Amino acid sequence: MNFKQFQVPYDVDPVYSKKVSYFSMEFAVHQPLKIYSGGLGYLSGSHLRSAYELRQNLVGVGILWKYGYYDQARNQDQTLQVQWNEKIYNFLEDTGIKFQIEIHEHPVWVKAWYLNPETFKTAPLFLLSTDLPENDYVSQTISHKLYDANVATKVAQFILLGVGGAKLMDELNFNPDRYHLNEAHGISSAFYLYKKLGSKEAVREKLVFTTHTPEEAGNEKHDISLCEKMSYFCGVPLDEVRRLTGITGDQFDHSLTALRFARLANGVSQLHGEVSRKMWEKYEGICPITAITNAQNWHYWADKQLYNFMDEDKTDAFIDRKRYLKKRAFDLVADQTGKLLNPDVFTIVWARRFAGYKRADLLTRDFDRFKALMSNTKYPVQIIWAGKPYPVDYPAISDFNMLVNLSKHFSNIAVCTGYELTLSKRLKQSSDVWLNTPRVPREASGTSGMTAAMNGSVNFSTNDGWICEFINHGNNGFVVPPIDYTSISVHEQDEYDLNKFYEILENQILPMYYDNPSVWRQIVKNGMMDVRWQFDSNRMAKEYYEILYV
Repeated sequence: MNFKQFQVPYDVDPVYSKKVSYFSMEFAVHQPLKIYSGGLGYLSGSHLRSAYELRQNLVGVGILWKYGYYDQARNQDQTLQVQWNEKIYNFLEDTGIKFQIEIHEHPVWVKAWYLNPETFKTAPLFLLSTDLPENDYVSQTISHKLYDANVATKVAQFILLGVGGAKLMDELNFNPDRYHLNEAHGISSAFYLYKKLGSKEAVREKLVFTTHTPEEAGNEKHDISLCEKMSYFCGVPLDEVRRLTGITGDQFDHSLTALRFARLANGVSQLHGEVSRKMWEKYEGICPITAITNAQNWHYWADKQLYNFMDEDKTDAFIDRKRYLKKRAFDLVADQTGKLLNPDVFTIVWARRFAGYKRADLLTRDFDRFKALMSNTKYPVQIIWAGKPYPVDYPAISDFNMLVNLSKHFSNIAVCTGYELTLSKRLKQSSDVWLNTPRVPREASGTSGMTAAMNGSVNFSTNDGWICEFINHGNNGFVVPPIDYTSISVHEQDEYDLNKFYEILENQILPMYYDNPSVWRQIVKNGMMDVRWQFDSNRMAKEYYEILYV
């Protein structure tokens, strides 16, 4: 392949002929390529799969993380252990492309690796690495750990993605019509493009931006002097940076800069679009913010046999298939935890990234009620938790460890490690209810419930993110009735949600599951049907071309 005159190596559908480079810090395209941490990666992975299925003229740009995010292992007492293990990939192709970018006023060599579309059925993906003998050790470590905790390293990673990715497009002679930033990590590319194209207007013509974070505090900010020292602005003088970005203080706001450089931005659910517009409306000079709701790739995630039996109205086969999926997943759980779970028992799964606002431990906070739930003989229940906390998010790690210790006292509770694509799919197949407990409105979209529904699981959630567009309570899932959360304290919000979760679980879900299995099965099928078209990433990838890349 000629990487100096690169074109996507398949016939492009003329509807999607516009050239797009899609920048993301993480891509979850398949289990063997461990360069992702959670939802952002799952989303970008599904996007690349759909771009391939639709034959879009799009390439992905990311970073080849030598140690991935981290490997989630266990200490002697079963609590969380963070491990950094080198990853080796024989399926990535060496492009032969090497070039230099400036980081900390120092030339750093960057090498580009290539994931061929036919390997995992994705759009072409280029991955950048600084782990080269030409670099000093500190420069080599830039591409070692996804979301490195060291601030200077993290800024360097943002430069590698943004400046390195934009420069790679020049090396490839790909000449994108649109540079699409999936989150603001790559906004340093705007300064590279500014120097190349000569004006902010010329950059704005080419740049689009997807924001995933519905709260201002969650958007990355770094000391503007540190950014300047790190060569973040590609040699643009600080006075000119302030003029271009409108930032007058000492904190450089990556998301605000992206909103001021982009021609158009989008939130990742209809609710998140509203929240984002409200959040940023007090700032001048930002681009319009629309909404394109996240989705996941049906062909990758869905259990096709379950769908076939549903479509053919083969009830017994449908029941047997779901039971088989549960049993197969429970073998993995047993191998990890020593817990033998029962495929005929109602199974709740809470599995996603551990973070404070996601409230993994919510059901356990009323311990008497929780104990009664777990010892109910009429309507037996078993629960599985899984997920990776950020490796230095000690409150989230503490929550994980608390649940591990709790599981030692209950035969029907298991806590799994290694929550990556394969385990994620298995746990979705094992669940009767996919429990989602974020504080409203802090979940921008959330996508794990989409893929759970694609595997015969019923969503049970607070009314946040994509759920607002999906759940019809009692018809295709169950939702905590929303109230005006802005008028109450966080403690009151948690109390209200906790009580509603128990009320719905005890009075509606469990009696229906055990006493009216045919009605329950219809809710499962309704969820499977509703999620298939509305929340398949082919719809999302199509909307990006129609709405964001126009």
